[in-house]
Amino acid sequence: MGTFAVKVTLSHPERRAIQMTLDLLVDTGATWSLIPAEAARSLGVEPSETRPVRTADGRQLVLPLGEVRFTIDGRSLTTPCLIGGPESPALLGAVTLEAFGLAPDPVQKILVPVTGLLL
Repeated sequence: MGTFAVKVTLSHPERRAIQMTLDLLVDTGATWSLIPAEAARSLGVEPSETRPVRTADGRQLVLPLGEVRFTIDGRSLTTPCLIGGPESPALLGAVTLEAFGLAPDPVQKILVPVTGLLL
């Protein structure tokens, strides 16, 4: 199985003409999606607050959080997104995946639609 990445087009939530496409690593262990700081700057995304996070190697960080418009397979939604440092990986996290109603299929290495729950 293993990890896989998907192509995602990112834009500012209000100024959608400025876009970039990145390969985001699908990471269901990450609560929020994460983009490098230079990507956020290029899009004009300003953080509105910060969030404490713990990394896979156990470090505790406080990262800026802003709103980013994600386009995946022709569908677009604005979701919260962490802004990392210059060497940060680009991650597609659980909040964005759930907003899109998508889940990873690690065998085929694709995102598949899932039905939401109201229990």
